[in-house]
Amino acid sequence: MIKNYISIFLFLVFCGFSYGQNDSISSKELNKRKKLLKYSKPNSYNDTLVLVNNDVLVGELKKMDKSVVTFKTKYSDSDFKIKWHKVTELYSDRKFIISFDDGSRLTSSIHSNKNKQGKVIIDSGVNTLEEDLTDIVFLEPIGKNFLSRVTIDVDFGITVTKANNLKQLTSNLSATYLAYKWRADGYYKTVLSRQDSIADVNRMDGDIGVTYFLPNDWFIQTSAIFLSNDEQKLSLRSTYKAGSGYYFIHNNKSYLGANAGLAYTTESYTDHLNGKESAELYIGIGFNRYDIGDLSLVTTAVLYPSLTENGRYRADFNFDMKYDLPLDLYIKMSLTYNYDNQPTQGASDSDYVFTTSFGWEFN
Repeated sequence: MIKNYISIFLFLVFCGFSYGQNDSISSKELNKRKKLLKYSKPNSYNDTLVLVNNDVLVGELKKMDKSVVTFKTKYSDSDFKIKWHKVTELYSDRKFIISFDDGSRLTSSIHSNKNKQGKVIIDSGVNTLEEDLTDIVFLEPIGKNFLSRVTIDVDFGITVTKANNLKQLTSNLSATYLAYKWRADGYYKTVLSRQDSIADVNRMDGDIGVTYFLPNDWFIQTSAIFLSNDEQKLSLRSTYKAGSGYYFIHNNKSYLGANAGLAYTTESYTDHLNGKESAELYIGIGFNRYDIGDLSLVTTAVLYPSLTENGRYRADFNFDMKYDLPLDLYIKMSLTYNYDNQPTQGASDSDYVFTTSFGWEFN
């Protein structure tokens, strides 16, 4: 028994000593490793990152987006998630899709300039540029398969109470596909509520759209938006819109963009009144903040003044706050608000939904 206690004690001391060791290395050792890496080119793992504490990671750079690097090594069970500002040097023989904070996008090789701290050399095969590492806002190797470019979020929220036998289910499915010069994204949200002595509540809204990136942070955007809402007696509202926009802020911490264009809306109602058709302008703004630890914030607001219905305008507002958990899980709080200053007869002019949910992200 005493031998067992001594063995456990020695094991804990050894673990504590190992855990407390400093992972940083000397400049001499760092240069030695870089020379070895220069002449060593494994078949599958040939990317190298040097971090601010002089740690060197050798493996596969899968993507850098929203200020986070996803990096795979042979010895890790799961991919590393590293803040971009923690990376001081990058070396790779592969070509990448690279996006900069000024809106420019290139397909080029990239490696750090050993003589200039924080500088990288971008070689497209036609031109060679020298840029700041911190100016890069997106980085992904080319030649990846379809699934590597897809991000899918699935989350659910459930409320059950004994009082009035309340049962409520909220769900959200969203997906994004990112290509070299364009992005496709969409979502589908539902709210289903059942309660004794109260009419059932059903709400559905969805969106699918494509954004094409232009030089100097300009973009073209088209989308289709759908809303079914008992509160506003909407059996289905379909809005199809197209326009252009500009990113005022686009860096490794956040983006702020605005867009405007034309929209066409059709509406049918749950009370079987005659539907409506409307041509509209739209003016929108979007803000995304993602460099705040495991927390990210997304806000969008769109105003629709009608061109064919005198004095009518609508407004949509969305806010999502997402907190990342281990194993690609997350917790999310969302607020959606819809307003119409000329609703159909007997309907409310506004509706809002506030949800909390638990979900999983595939990327």
